[in-house]
Amino acid sequence: MADYNTIRTAQGHATRSAAIDEGLRAYMSKVYGLMAVGMAVTAAFAWGISSMAVGPDGQATQLGYAIYGSPLKWVIMFAPLLVVFAFGAMINRMSTATATLVFYGFAALMGLSISSIFLVYTSVSIVQTFLITAIAFAGLSLYGYTTKRDLSGMRTFLMMGLIGLIVAMIVNIFLQSSAMQFAISAIGVLLFAALTAYDTQNIKNTYLALANSNQDFLGKSAIMGALTLYLDFLNLFMFLMQFMGQSRD
Repeated sequence: MADYNTIRTAQGHATRSAAIDEGLRAYMSKVYGLMAVGMAVTAAFAWGISSMAVGPDGQATQLGYAIYGSPLKWVIMFAPLLVVFAFGAMINRMSTATATLVFYGFAALMGLSISSIFLVYTSVSIVQTFLITAIAFAGLSLYGYTTKRDLSGMRTFLMMGLIGLIVAMIVNIFLQSSAMQFAISAIGVLLFAALTAYDTQNIKNTYLALANSNQDFLGKSAIMGALTLYLDFLNLFMFLMQFMGQSRD
């Protein structure tokens, strides 16, 4: 009898483990899917806005002047940061469908915010940098997903680095130091490379801890995971553009 009970217990554990593994794969697929759509929305809006910002004569249109030459540019620059904090604070009061729409709306706003890259850099260098970013991101995220090493100890260091980087970027808006910009870009690449691996493992562990939660909660958790990886990818891309982007001038 004891052996029979042991076998049944082992079979039960195996069944639950298989269910968790299947659920994890579906969850991570949803996270990456949401992130990919968000990136597509950002790219489409960035390209579309930049196209409308310059007329056939190569001069800035009224829209281009409003976005890049008026005080509105500061609102556009800092609005995504405010939206991220507000979204994180309010997502639990939203439905999953509403949270998804807000995420895509944020992606569109980011497209507006970074649209100037199509006016500053050549299309070829943008595509090349995007592909390199995608390859690096995939490798780093795969490492975070598969590694047995606990990356949670990096949290404090990464958060302090992120805060320091944001402060340095704000200061350099006024200083306009090329040396400081180079240092910011180098640190940014390293920081968001590490964050990609860390965040992927954290998203995985979050699911494993909350696998028995209701689907609505898991849906919102997947959206926040997608937002986190979206920001890692986008920032890694933008900092790499500082090194690899070829100016149109």
